[in-house]
Amino acid sequence: MSEQTSGPGDIPTSERMATIAAAAADAMGHKAKGEHETQHGAMLAVPLAEAERIIAGWPEAPQKGARQMLEQYGPPNEATPTKLFWYHRGPWKRILVTRDVLTHNFPAPHSDYLTQWIDYKVPVELVDAITRYDGSCLIDRTAGEAAARCDSEAANMITLNLMHDIVTGAKTVEQARAVYAENMAAYMMGRSAPLAERLLFEVPQGGTEDPDESNMGGATVRQAAGKVKDVITGRDGEPPR
Repeated sequence: MSEQTSGPGDIPTSERMATIAAAAADAMGHKAKGEHETQHGAMLAVPLAEAERIIAGWPEAPQKGARQMLEQYGPPNEATPTKLFWYHRGPWKRILVTRDVLTHNFPAPHSDYLTQWIDYKVPVELVDAITRYDGSCLIDRTAGEAAARCDSEAANMITLNLMHDIVTGAKTVEQARAVYAENMAAYMMGRSAPLAERLLFEVPQGGTEDPDESNMGGATVRQAAGKVKDVITGRDGEPPR
């Protein structure tokens, strides 16, 4: 890994302010249109042959996962040498299969390479419980999304069904972890495993986002005043005015 030679501290103040201003203007534009997010990737398409070419050199496990998604949902919307993306397929808002994997020991040792998202609002006070239940159950408060990352769609469905049970109070963290293991074992043995077959709750279609509240107004004014003072007194590296 190459050594980093520059960072945020090296960006000129004017460029920092320009970046913030551009982001603020962009947010205001989307707010005026009633948009919370954009997904231009959903308008793209990757030929099936190209997707097949990309995954041909992947390790066996993620390659198998990618082929299952190709069979289930067709060609992806986006692709890189190490990733395939789908948008709005089946019950999923977004699907990602990666060549690179994460090792995960719950409920048994395996590799994580398939992530699937839905719109879902997890109450802030329950986020800790969800992460204790399964570290590969991912919560994005700002986007209003929940995702499951594992080695199969069935496992991800179990993850999210039990997440919903925790949120609704139907199960404790400990109960959810035990039921997860039972359902995963049943599914692998070809026995009945309803939690692995489909999402058993109504998946929201937007309206789950939480953009939070701004608290930078006063802080920005104070910092700007300090910057002006530094320039006037020469503490900013410039001659006093």
